Amino acid sequence: MDFERITYDEPATHVARITLDRADKANAQDAQMLYEVDRALTHAAQDDDIRCIVIAANGDHFSAGHDLKDRSGPADHDPVTLWAGFDEPGQAGQLSTEQEMYLGLCWRWRNLPKPTVVQVQGQCIAGGLMLVWPFDIVIASEDARFSDPVVAFGVNGHEYFTHVWEVGHRKAKEMLFTGTCFTAEECRQLGMVNHVVPRETLDRFTLDMAERIAKRPMIGLRLAKLACNQSLDAQGQWTAIQAAMGWQQVGHANARLNHGVPIDPSGVDTIRAETRKPDD
Repeated sequence: MDFERITYDEPATHVARITLDRADKANAQDAQMLYEVDRALTHAAQDDDIRCIVIAANGDHFSAGHDLKDRSGPADHDPVTLWAGFDEPGQAGQLSTEQEMYLGLCWRWRNLPKPTVVQVQGQCIAGGLMLVWPFDIVIASEDARFSDPVVAFGVNGHEYFTHVWEVGHRKAKEMLFTGTCFTAEECRQLGMVNHVVPRETLDRFTLDMAERIAKRPMIGLRLAKLACNQSLDAQGQWTAIQAAMGWQQVGHANARLNHGVPIDPSGVDTIRAETRKPDD
């Protein structure tokens, strides 16, 4: 497989690793990166020798979120859902694009029938959380910071709206209303992060976890993941995510009417000014 935005390797027996490799742009996600991640996950999912998949990132930061300068979309790649009409005018095209490229991809990854472990360092902002929350186990370095400040854009939050399940409804409201960064340790206490480790041991700790998982029989791992995910389904998670996508489109439509673009442009400066460095 040929990739430009990620790397793929198998660092241990029965373990595959997908690494975001756009460090010069803080691993900001353009459409190409997202579809490369999906292609790599599909390959690992269909490889019967792989029992656990690690998601990592090169550089100082896990991901600065969506690449707002990217003008490509699903029509430039190979869509994986049944949505179409990505180039339709007005809000219709954006709805299709976000259902496919954001919500559609995240939901595929959430339901991938193999265990996944993600390791996070530095900043993980908004869309960066969409490369964390669909996965099963989260290992964070001590300097990791998590935030979703996009209410400043005039929308309700990033497109994979599982905030309430990840940090609880009180802290979800704080995250969204204020745009504040949560530390790795705060997120561990909230149950969003499994372990917090020193930056220099992040790779080794994560790989040790993946290797331990990979020693279990695949049928047991698959059934355990299905049972856990179905418990979330019983709580109405998928219904809530779809409803939140509807509010996302209201926010975009409102910005189009008031600003001529799908987000409030003043939000860019607000977020840049408020984003704290990992050592703050």
